[in-house]
Amino acid sequence: MRRRSFLYGGLGTLAACTQPEGTDEVTIADEKHQWRMVTSWPPNFPGHGVSASRLADRLEDLSGGRITVDVFAAGELVPALEVLDAVSRGTIQLGHSAPIYWRGKIPAAQLFGSVPFGMTPDVFNAWLLHGGGLELWQEAYAPQNVVPFPAGNTGPQMGGWFNREINSLADLQGLKMRIPGLGGEVMQRAGALPVILAGSEIFTALQTGAIDATEWVGPYNDMAFGLHQAARYYYYPGWQEPSGALELLVSREAYDSLSPELQSIVGAACLAENSYLLAEFNTRNHQALKTLTEEHQIELRRFPDDVLEALQRYSAEVLDELAAEDPLVARIYASYLSFTAEIEPWLEISTPSNAPSGNGR
Repeated sequence: MRRRSFLYGGLGTLAACTQPEGTDEVTIADEKHQWRMVTSWPPNFPGHGVSASRLADRLEDLSGGRITVDVFAAGELVPALEVLDAVSRGTIQLGHSAPIYWRGKIPAAQLFGSVPFGMTPDVFNAWLLHGGGLELWQEAYAPQNVVPFPAGNTGPQMGGWFNREINSLADLQGLKMRIPGLGGEVMQRAGALPVILAGSEIFTALQTGAIDATEWVGPYNDMAFGLHQAARYYYYPGWQEPSGALELLVSREAYDSLSPELQSIVGAACLAENSYLLAEFNTRNHQALKTLTEEHQIELRRFPDDVLEALQRYSAEVLDELAAEDPLVARIYASYLSFTAEIEPWLEISTPSNAPSGNGR
């Protein structure tokens, strides 16, 4: 995956000011780390893949070249869904992926990917940084010898591409749908057959009929994969992922080898990319949706209210059962719900959900 050089003026200055008092300048100047990053994304894939390369450049720029990173797309060193394993073993220093893929190894990880009908990205980031969410995230990954950081967010996603209309809950019965994470468990409870596929496999599976439907991300990424050429109906809202978090996975051994200054730089680079990517998706998604509807004449549909209501009930059941099975999940979910309840009064008066469209004039 080719990388470009980026300038981050203010962030670079901020990172330079984090040098611990009394640190030996010669030691810091001599500190060098040549790392490898594996990702779950195809080469140069818009959004996700480019974000991984941009983050590698941020790390190099902000560290003054003391951290250099070679980026490998899915399948170049390890398969897309084995990124966590590679970083956990310490054979690879960095991984760029999404928490929704690690249900089997870290049940709690799904809560940091996205909770169906849950927090939007701004509220999710508030919980991470000011509600104890990030500390819980890192606690959940600690047994894997991995330190996770939020490193991107795709924003609210779409409900997915379907080769059949969804007019009622009955239309989900036996539906083979590519949908990972908690969303997949909810769909299974609704009668569908969830399938887990890496992104690079989705188009062919949908086109050949191996699956009947798929969710991926949103208009920007979905159009890049050509999914509009393999399915007729495009449904919203993306109830399964109202906030699509991405993550940087850092080997514990590699992270501990860094000076305190470079550890701070890793965190700062991730937070910068987290904000940048969300802004990019908000911009690109509306542009891509316009292209899909106006040029490709896709059929944009909203899930019926009774289907959404049923999926929301099933979501609550799945989350309650998951919490009952795992004490750490229970603690994280309690924190998630508590923060949601605390911030809700502010959101009710600050969100212009009932404001008229336009600029108010």
